[in-house]
Amino acid sequence: MPQGRQIPAEQILNEAVAYWYEGACPKTGALLRLPRTRESEAVAQQLGETLAADKAWPTEGKMYGVLLTEDATGARQILKAFSGLINGQSVWSGWVPPLPGREAFAKAEVNTIVALETLKQELIQLKSLPIYQAYTDLESECTTELAALDKIHAERKRERDRQRQENCDPQLISDLQYQSRQDGADRRRLRKQHRECLAPLQQEIKAAEQRMRAIKQERKSLSQQLQLQMHQAYQLTNFLGLSASLRSLMPQGAPTGTGECCAPKLLHHAAVLGLKPVAMAEFWWGEGKGDKQPGQFYGACETRCQPIMGFLLGGTQPQSLDLEILYEDAGMVAIDKPSGLLSVPGRGSEKVDSALMRLRSVYPEVQPVHRLDQATSGVLLFAKNAAMQRALQRCFEQRQVQKVYEAIVQGRVAADAGTIELSLWADPDRRPKQFVDEVRGKTALTKFEVVERNEHHTRVVFYPVTGRTHQLRVHAVAGLGGAIVGDRLYGAATDNQRLHLHAKELEIPHPTEDKLIQITSTVPF
Repeated sequence: MPQGRQIPAEQILNEAVAYWYEGACPKTGALLRLPRTRESEAVAQQLGETLAADKAWPTEGKMYGVLLTEDATGARQILKAFSGLINGQSVWSGWVPPLPGREAFAKAEVNTIVALETLKQELIQLKSLPIYQAYTDLESECTTELAALDKIHAERKRERDRQRQENCDPQLISDLQYQSRQDGADRRRLRKQHRECLAPLQQEIKAAEQRMRAIKQERKSLSQQLQLQMHQAYQLTNFLGLSASLRSLMPQGAPTGTGECCAPKLLHHAAVLGLKPVAMAEFWWGEGKGDKQPGQFYGACETRCQPIMGFLLGGTQPQSLDLEILYEDAGMVAIDKPSGLLSVPGRGSEKVDSALMRLRSVYPEVQPVHRLDQATSGVLLFAKNAAMQRALQRCFEQRQVQKVYEAIVQGRVAADAGTIELSLWADPDRRPKQFVDEVRGKTALTKFEVVERNEHHTRVVFYPVTGRTHQLRVHAVAGLGGAIVGDRLYGAATDNQRLHLHAKELEIPHPTEDKLIQITSTVPF
C-alpha cells in the first residue's frame, strides 16, 4: 500500500480537551472517547453557581455532571445529573432520571429493608440482654470471694512458716502439711462452685453470641442478594441501541453504588433520547468530603464507571489521532508512533489511549508485537491476528529482527563507533528506572555509530542486539557519558522537550512470504 496514509484526525483539538472519558468497545476493541472540554467545564461551573444561588437546594456534598449533546438537527441540548439521591429522592424535575429497572426489584428491596431492620433490632436486643450484666456481677462476686479466701490462706501460710522455723516436731510438721493440703482443697472446691454457678450464664451468652454471628451473616447475605438483584435489574443502553444489565457488564461483581454516578445516568439517557454526546464534565459541589473538594472536576471513577465506559460509549465515533501507516499487508501493519503515545494501554483510566487502542478502531483484531517507550517515536509493528502475532514475536525472540535507532546525546562522544555491553537491573523500589548491575542485571548489548558532532551534542545511531527495558537510554548515559536529549528519567529536560530517540528502521523476515521486510521512518529531529 502507499506510504504515508493517514488515519482521520479527531475533530476536537487536544488544546480544548482537559480530560478524556474513554474505554474499549466490547465488540470491536476500538478506543472510544468523549472529552471534557473547556466549554463543558464552563457549563458545569454555571450549574454550580445556579445551585449556590438556590437557598433551598441541599448543600450535602456530592458529584454533579453535565453532558453536552446534539439532536438529529444539530441543535445543542444540555443534560444534567446528580449522583445518588437528593433529600432521599432519585427523581427531580429537570434532571436525568435514575437508570431504569429499579421498579423491577422495588418490592424485593422493600422486603429486604424490612428484614434487615428486623435483624438489626434483634441484634440490638441481643447486645443488651440482662444476662451480660448478671454474668459480670456474679463473676465479680466470685472474684471477691476467692480473693477473701486467698487472704485467709496467705495468713495461715505465714503462721505455718513461723511454726516450722520454731519447732521441728515431726507431728507438728505433719499437721502443718495437712493444713496446707486442706487450704488447697478448699480453694479448688470454691473455684469449682464458681464454675458451676457461672456455667449456665456462659451457655446463655454463648447462644446469644452465636445468634449475633448468624444475624450478621444473614444481613450480609441479604445485602449482597439485594445488590445482585439491583445490578441485574438496572439496564444500560448505549448509542448502538444495545441494552445490558450491570451484572452482565461486570460479571465479577459491581461495587456498591455502581450505576448511581452521573456519567452512566447521563450517557444512558442521551442514548435513549437519540442524542449525540459531544462533551461531558463531572464536578463536586457542596461540602467537601475526603479527597473531594468543592468546584473540582473529576474523571470516571476507577471501580464503578471506568469498567463500563466502553459499553456506554458504544456507537459513538471512534476517535483517532494522526497515525501514519508505514507498512501494511494482509497480516501486519506498522505505524510511525509519535512521542508521548503509549504503545499499549497502561493501568488506570488515564492510560487507555495508546497506539493499539487507536488502531483497533480500524483493525479490530490487531495485536501488539513489540513495544516502544512512551517517549520514544518511530516504527512500531502490529499483527492483524493472533497467529501472525505469534509468528512475528518468534522472530523477535530468535533475534531475526534488525532494529536501528537514532538519538541525540548530551555532550561530545569521543569514539566514532563501538559496542556497549552493560548488564541492566530494575530496582523493585525504583521502577521503572533501570541500573547498571553486573551481578544482578541481565545482559544488554548495543552497537553504536556516531554520525554527527557539535560542541554540545552528538548524533548517534544505535543497533540494539538485545531488547532490555530502557536499554538505549541507560547505555547512552553509562556507555557514552551523556543522557539522550529530553530524557527526564536519566538526564535533565525542559518541560516542552521531547526525548530525542527515534526507531527509524525495522527489518524482519516475513513469516508467510519468502521476503525480508524493511520499514523505515524519517527522524523528526
